[in-house]
Amino acid sequence: MQREGIVLALKSPDERHIGYGEIAPLPGLHRESLQIAEAQLVELLAKYDLSNPNLLLEGLYPSVRTGLEMAMINLEAAISGTLPAFSHAGQSAGHVPVNALLFGNTALIMQRAEEYFSVGYRTFKLKVTASDTAGAIKSIHALHHTFGERIELRLDANQSLSLDEALDLARHLPKGSIAYIEEPLKQAELIGEFYAKTALPSALDETLWQKPELLPEIPETALAALILKPNRLGGISAALQFAQYALNHHLLAVFSSAFESGISLSFYAWLAASTASKSAACGLDTYRYLQHDLLETPFGAENALLDARKLYHEGVKVNQRSLKRTSLWTL
Repeated sequence: MQREGIVLALKSPDERHIGYGEIAPLPGLHRESLQIAEAQLVELLAKYDLSNPNLLLEGLYPSVRTGLEMAMINLEAAISGTLPAFSHAGQSAGHVPVNALLFGNTALIMQRAEEYFSVGYRTFKLKVTASDTAGAIKSIHALHHTFGERIELRLDANQSLSLDEALDLARHLPKGSIAYIEEPLKQAELIGEFYAKTALPSALDETLWQKPELLPEIPETALAALILKPNRLGGISAALQFAQYALNHHLLAVFSSAFESGISLSFYAWLAASTASKSAACGLDTYRYLQHDLLETPFGAENALLDARKLYHEGVKVNQRSLKRTSLWTL
């Protein structure tokens, strides 16, 4: 997979410290293209007011605000010599588990699942589409037969199912085989009814930026997790607000990426470690689908675990040879 993006580097006035941020809208996910995001960034920098930096962050495209906030937070951390603090408690998990993404036919899914399981993965996410629920049911039964309760299986329907289709899917699942299903319905407002009829909890992803007003209206018991993609939600601060909501309502906060580089992934890993009330396998295994990283030490998991502190320190060391300078600004 090929991705394009902007790496924003903010330097301290004495040029001794630097903070990187990544602006990388994903076609099909973001409304803004990379060109539109770059134009907004250039316009912002041209009128940036150092006396009130937060004011100009309002109204930015989600990918642009994410990159700016990331760079500002990283620069502040570099100047202070400490890691960013996202939790009032000041405590962070040492390691964050990762979920492995499964897709394809049943034979390929089982092959990948066995390979992932052998190196330590215990949480898997399987894509489900309305056009092939029969294939998904077959794969779920195969996974449950092979691994049973040794794995946690999550489904992701990407808002592709009607209520009747989702209910039919649920009826064919092995009992206790699914932890939750992400965005099961075309109409998220029916998630409460879906849960009442199936006892299968859901997770919200797209709904969080499409219809955030629905979140408090969905019964808490019908939800298991919030899937947090900072660069689509509207920035780091927005993701932190949703993480706090998850904490307050006993939901998992599952940080996820939109096929970003190790600059973002290492930052998100530290976010996940710093904000989770309990261990939640995050969706940061997308690094597997990128051939090259932008870091001196490529982002990666060890035995399906992310060493969040180590990865953060490595994530601020960017391989300059992999970048091409397009503009330079003095603020």
